[in-house]
Amino acid sequence: MTTAQPTEPDQPVQEASTALLVPAHAAMTTPWALAERVRTNPDGALIARKSSVGGRWRELSARAFRDRVREVAAGLVAHGLRPGDAVGIMSHTSFEWTLMDYAAWEAGLVVVPVYETSSAEQARWILTDSRVRFVLVENEAMHTMLTALAAQEPSLEGMEVMCVSKDAITTLIADGKGVDLGELDSRASRLTSNDLATIVYTSGTTGRPKGVELTHGNLVHLCVNTVDHVPEVLRAPEVRVLLFLPLAHVLGRFIEVAIVCSPAGVMGHAPDVKNLVTDLSSFRPTFVLAVPRVFEKIYNAADARATGTRQKVFRMAAKTAIAYSRALDTPAGPGRTLRAQRAAADRLVFSKLRAVLGGRVTHVISGGGPLGERLGHFYRGAGVTVLEGYGLTETAAPCTVNLPSATRIGTVGLPMPGTSVRLDEDGEILVKGIGVFRGYHEDPEASAEVLTGDGPWLRTGDIGSFDPGGFLRITGRKKEIIVTAGGKNVAPAVLEDRLRGHPLVSQVLVVGDNRPCIGALVTLDTEMLPLWLSSHGLEEMDPVAATTDPRVRAALERAVARANEAVSRAESIRTFTILPGDFTVENGLLTPSLKVRRAEACQRFAAQIDELYTRL
Repeated sequence: MTTAQPTEPDQPVQEASTALLVPAHAAMTTPWALAERVRTNPDGALIARKSSVGGRWRELSARAFRDRVREVAAGLVAHGLRPGDAVGIMSHTSFEWTLMDYAAWEAGLVVVPVYETSSAEQARWILTDSRVRFVLVENEAMHTMLTALAAQEPSLEGMEVMCVSKDAITTLIADGKGVDLGELDSRASRLTSNDLATIVYTSGTTGRPKGVELTHGNLVHLCVNTVDHVPEVLRAPEVRVLLFLPLAHVLGRFIEVAIVCSPAGVMGHAPDVKNLVTDLSSFRPTFVLAVPRVFEKIYNAADARATGTRQKVFRMAAKTAIAYSRALDTPAGPGRTLRAQRAAADRLVFSKLRAVLGGRVTHVISGGGPLGERLGHFYRGAGVTVLEGYGLTETAAPCTVNLPSATRIGTVGLPMPGTSVRLDEDGEILVKGIGVFRGYHEDPEASAEVLTGDGPWLRTGDIGSFDPGGFLRITGRKKEIIVTAGGKNVAPAVLEDRLRGHPLVSQVLVVGDNRPCIGALVTLDTEMLPLWLSSHGLEEMDPVAATTDPRVRAALERAVARANEAVSRAESIRTFTILPGDFTVENGLLTPSLKVRRAEACQRFAAQIDELYTRL
């Protein structure tokens, strides 16, 4: 039950809460969740693995999966890992990732995800900060990078790196043959919901990733309640999801645990999104989890493939879907004519679109960034209910979500069970509940900045408002973290600081909020420009002319490439433009302390930012 309360009579809602549906207890850990799934449905499929021969999906029962988990866990014990030790996983989304996740938890270990796209610099910080003792990597390139790091970094001395492509799983199983399985039982039984399960590193405003400590309770208490909160999705007679989001992302990990908590859920893995359409077609999921960019690309691809008359039909169908969905929110509902138009559009367009998602999808879950009302209404009108939600790494993924029975498109829905959402005086969203993390790893100052008061309440840094009934609407971002359309959190300071190190550069504004990639606006240092030109044997030119000079641009392209070495590909600058003037205190683009007024600059150069993405 969700309750929404104003702070004063006749005032707008300032707080909303949803009560727990499933009581939480201390024994609820990830090993407990897997054991419960085996107890209640041992022979039902839990995992589907795609065969390398023929591309067929072969199912693995819950009992068989747990047996494999315990074999790998025994191997981890054999390698000297003790309860509470940290182990890393660096890989694309794969069966081996999920197997390693649960094996590490079965052995009482703490899992530290590393994005497969992470640079050596990023990996070094994550592995040293969390004091990882063992890492499972996907391929030889990752193995080489992390082995070199271990040799260079004294704090990583003794860290073991094993590679999936070099039969790491088989080796671990063989090494664990002599381990007494009673040791695993003992480790799992000693775990409680308050124990640390994973440290997920997320970008901070300083650019250095912070380790978000999530407990077993954060994950499992939230997931068992989510199963009952959205039974249409997770308690249906058939529940199938194909995981293709990175499992280093907390949203993917949340679904990985939620499927185990689902009575009959089955998960598959798609490591290469280039094959996603084929994999969706053969796996045939019942729901799809993705970031908004995926749904945008499906829409855009459908529009782009259609030409001439077919394109006109598609666009007319899209308008019909949006109108139909909007009409669903009115007391009268869609009229007879609109229903007939929608039925015709379904035969011509929507059925084919649903086929792209595998043909059986009834719900799509969108998170990691704003989907937008247009796409939300389009997909619902096309016969696929969009459940848009909101959350952070610090809330173990969702803290609010729209429900099949209670959806308001354009909002991010109602609080999750066991969760309260409040608006501070300045509109900042505060969250309290079962998913809220316990703090940043060994960073009490950063923890104290965001965890406040009784509960505690998490300061999200986002600005919002409540629609009637307690539906949360995100209206802005208090913090400067950029969230791309693909759901990637990017701290601009790392790139801006590095790029400003080039002699030609005065100011940098990294952009990309809700855009397909990261871009940048760059201004030239007018004092350094003549010196740079002279040292490179180039003729004098004024700053405005320099902005269009191909040699200047080539130099800045090299500078951008060097700056990108500090981040993953998803965080890298893909497009930039050189502005004809600089940011100054006088023109209102710098503060007196010479910090860029980000919101003002984005507003003033909105046309230039739009142009960055039209040329991609």
